[in-house]
Amino acid sequence: MTVQTTPTTPISGQMPGTSGLRKKTRVFMEPHYLENFIQATFDAIGGGEGRRFVVGGDGRYFNSQAIQVIIRMAAANGAAEVIVGRDGILSTPAASNLIRMNKTDGGFILSASHNPGGIDEDFGVKFNGENGGPAPEKLTAKIFEATKSIAAYKIAVTHDIDLGTTGDTKLDDMLVRVVDPVADYQALMETLFDFDAIRTLFANGFTMRFDAMHAVTGPYARAILEDTLGAASGTVVNGTPLEDFGKGHPDPNPIWAKDLMNLMMSDAAPDLGAASDGDGDRNMIVGRGAYVTPSDSLAILAANAHLAPAYKDGLAGIARSMPTSAASDRVAEKLGIEAFETPTGWKFFGNLLDAGRVTICGEESAGTGSNHVREKDGLWAVLLWLNILAVRKQSVAEIVTDHWQTYGRDYYSRYDFENVPTEQANQLMTALRAKLAGLAGQTFADLQVTAADEFSYHDPVDGSVSENQGVRIYFAGGGRAVFRLSGTGTQGATLRLYLEQYSGLDGDINRDTQDALKDVRAAAYAVSDLTQVIDREEPDVIT
Repeated sequence: MTVQTTPTTPISGQMPGTSGLRKKTRVFMEPHYLENFIQATFDAIGGGEGRRFVVGGDGRYFNSQAIQVIIRMAAANGAAEVIVGRDGILSTPAASNLIRMNKTDGGFILSASHNPGGIDEDFGVKFNGENGGPAPEKLTAKIFEATKSIAAYKIAVTHDIDLGTTGDTKLDDMLVRVVDPVADYQALMETLFDFDAIRTLFANGFTMRFDAMHAVTGPYARAILEDTLGAASGTVVNGTPLEDFGKGHPDPNPIWAKDLMNLMMSDAAPDLGAASDGDGDRNMIVGRGAYVTPSDSLAILAANAHLAPAYKDGLAGIARSMPTSAASDRVAEKLGIEAFETPTGWKFFGNLLDAGRVTICGEESAGTGSNHVREKDGLWAVLLWLNILAVRKQSVAEIVTDHWQTYGRDYYSRYDFENVPTEQANQLMTALRAKLAGLAGQTFADLQVTAADEFSYHDPVDGSVSENQGVRIYFAGGGRAVFRLSGTGTQGATLRLYLEQYSGLDGDINRDTQDALKDVRAAAYAVSDLTQVIDREEPDVIT
């Protein structure tokens, strides 16, 4: 093997965000760009000598080419072994599982999550640590610093590795293991859930539609739902991963999974509808005529987790991201367990999971998971729903209604204002921060502010502090508005406004969501001068 040390210069803009580095695909295809980031990652973790890594991605455009580069660079940096999903395919939770079960030193996951794919769309790379979870902030900061000073990268000059056939190959001294991307993940799922009960559910006529959105979960869903659990052939639709996700937007929400939503609200609806995203870590759950918000889904899964074998002894605790509704907090209180509120980003759950403080975690952006891996897991959430449905023998709508009657309803919605000029988005947030100290007691659109702050997180495990994680404004009567700039886009800024209104146990649980939130929305717009600052009245996406 010939190792080439290629002189290079730092490329500006290589700042890892909450989910690694995301840019337009053509940017990653520029000379040295991908190589710089990968070498910076090796440098930040202390090199690759003798280490073992997992590599895989969601199959989007440039996935295969990028994997070949990473394999050659791993070899040049002295790695002992690389484990790769066949055809370069690995869902994010499956990659986390492989890292953990093989006790590797981490892994490179190639995805831009729920963002569109294609040569003119988005690509991404992130590094997960040896616990299987996203790199912590200290490491992403080191990677960023390394990208600013990198002078050369190492890469092996050799042929491409055949990724189409499982088996072992030697690249000089480095072992390359190509593995079935589904097998180990499916084996893990079989230890968590009552597959016999779910088989019986399907055998008794239960119907389902799973929309894989031409993304990575297609092969996983077909193998588990249809081939193993006995769901009818055709239950999984859009099940072949495509480089451009069929020119769709692989984000499982009522806007981008509209065909599924239309079906579930029609007379032809099956018992359960579900969808997952580009890299398989998000989920959408819909019953016949009943959309389940991600915040409610987290709370319902936590309240019923004991019905699945892996969680029969109860939960250690529940964690949610700050913008997620407080519905899961109410479950934790009733169960007598800890509840945690963290910043957005799954890496913040990692310490809590590793320390055994929590069992189930979730985010309002359709990510839920448990301590089985260190990533959110879309198909896991679907299987837990199926296990609950099999045991309770009720419909999705009945389970949701029963939950609201037990805990009260947290009306909830997220407004996404996309591609806002960065200057305007920053202006809105800066002005809000300047007002915070004096907001309590003021009234906006007939709602009085009871408290307001900028969320900072003090990690109870390692003591680290993460500041400036979003502005929270609480209103009299159980309302809350959260303002936050998202880090998942690749151009402009996405301003996210989260609205929440708690009904209380004696409140009306059957109102239209947007009607129930109209007072909080009006107050949030007024306190932020949103329309005037960003020149928008309506969001691009409401979920």
